[in-house]
Amino acid sequence: MTITYQINTPLTAKQAADIFISSGIKRPVEDLARIGRMLEHADILVTAWDGDQPVGLARAITDYAYCCYLSDLAVCREYQQQGIGKKLIATLQEHLGEESMLLLLAAPSAIDYYPQIGFEKLTSAFLIPRSK
Repeated sequence: MTITYQINTPLTAKQAADIFISSGIKRPVEDLARIGRMLEHADILVTAWDGDQPVGLARAITDYAYCCYLSDLAVCREYQQQGIGKKLIATLQEHLGEESMLLLLAAPSAIDYYPQIGFEKLTSAFLIPRSK
């Protein structure tokens, strides 16, 4: 199995939803129109592919000069524990360059994962939650 990585290769909302479902990440997968908008308005979409099947994604919003928000990192369950998430992030960072920091909000189940791949845990974040 050879995994390839692509930047800004289009995904359908269904493909992204399937990755979210398989990965266990909580996203509004029943609302494909909303998933489509999430993809459409991302600045960067890094995807991992096993042949012609997408198996992971990193979706980000950035100004390319100072900061980048990693809004999704998801890898299909059967492809987890193989370094794909780490490689998605590395590919994103290479694309961004050295000027931008990378920031994310971690799901409670992933709190221990991110420090293992180079993220620093912060205590200075604030949130106004979505209502829907």
